[in-house]
Amino acid sequence: MKKSLIVSFILSAFLVTTLSGCGSTSTAVSGSTDTKVPATAKTEKSTTLRIGYQKYGTVNFLKANGELDKVLKEKGITIQWTEFPGGPQLLEAMNVGSIDVGHTGEAPPIFAQAAGTPLVYLGHEPASPASEAILIPEKSEIKSVAELKGKKVALNKGSNVHYLLVKQLEKAGLKYEDIQVVFLPPADARAAFEKGSVDAWVIWDPFFSAAETSAKAKILADGKDTVANHEFYLATRSYAQSNPETVKTLLEQLAKVDTWSKDHPKELSETLSPQLGIDVPSLERAAKRRTYGIQPIDDALLSEQQKIADSFFKLGLIPKEINVKDAVLPATK
Repeated sequence: MKKSLIVSFILSAFLVTTLSGCGSTSTAVSGSTDTKVPATAKTEKSTTLRIGYQKYGTVNFLKANGELDKVLKEKGITIQWTEFPGGPQLLEAMNVGSIDVGHTGEAPPIFAQAAGTPLVYLGHEPASPASEAILIPEKSEIKSVAELKGKKVALNKGSNVHYLLVKQLEKAGLKYEDIQVVFLPPADARAAFEKGSVDAWVIWDPFFSAAETSAKAKILADGKDTVANHEFYLATRSYAQSNPETVKTLLEQLAKVDTWSKDHPKELSETLSPQLGIDVPSLERAAKRRTYGIQPIDDALLSEQQKIADSFFKLGLIPKEINVKDAVLPATK
C-alpha cells in the first residue's frame, strides 16, 4: 500500500471514530458491534495541545521544524512542548493529566496501560530493530549475550529496550534473573557505563549512536531478528475523542515531516544537533538506520503488542494481565 494511502486511511479512520466518540455511541468501522462511549467522556474542544516528546523521534523532528505550531496557531490552538528522558516518564505525565499526546516505543504503553493510564494508540512508525542495542565498553571481554550472566546491565525501566533485553536473554538461554538489572535514565546510564559501574547498557538512538561515536561502545546485540521496535503516537482517550480535527492535523504534519526526514538525514541532523547537544555524525547515523512512514494500528500490530504484554506479565514486570485492544479507539479494533 502506498504511503499516501496509508496516511489517508489513518486520518479518515481516526476522524470517523472520534467524531462518533463525542456522542452517546460510536460504531466500530471494522466490525458490526456498537461500542458505548462512557458518559464521562470529555466533549469540550481544547485551545491548547500539550505534546510530550523525547530527545529523538518524529515528534521531535516536528517540533524542530515549527510547522505544526504555525498551522495550529491559525486555528486558534497553541502548543505546549515538554521534553522527557524516555517513554515511561512521558506516559507517567500523561497518566496524571499533564500532557495530551506523545510518542514512545512499544514497551512503555504496556506498562502504562497496566498502571491505568487512559491512553489510546493513534498510529505508529514501521519497525526499526537496528535502532536499539545492548552495548558494551570498547575494552570489554564479553563476547556474547550469554556472558552477561551475573553481570550488571543498565537500562531505563519500562522503556522499549526492556523488551529487547528480555528477548536477547531468552535467545541466549538465560533467565531475566540471571543478570543484575540496574534501572537508570539515559544520562545516568551513560555515566555509569563510561565509569565501568555497569557491564552493559541497553539503549536506543540517538543515545546509542552517540555512545558508538564518542565512547567507542561496541554492539553486543541489536534488535535485528529479535524485536520490531516500533514508535507509537499516543493520546489520552478524552483528548482524542474531543479534538479529532486537531489530532488529524497532528497526524498530517507527522506524515509530512516523516517524508522529509527520510530524504534529508544530514539536514535533519544539522538542525537537531544544537537542540539536543549531540554531534551531527551521531545523529546522522541514527537517522539512517531508523525507518519512516506513519501507519495505522491494525490487528497484526496489536498481536505483537499483546505478546509483549503477556511476556512482561509472566516475568512479573507488570502487575496484571492487560488486553492491548482496550487502548484502541473503536474504529481500529
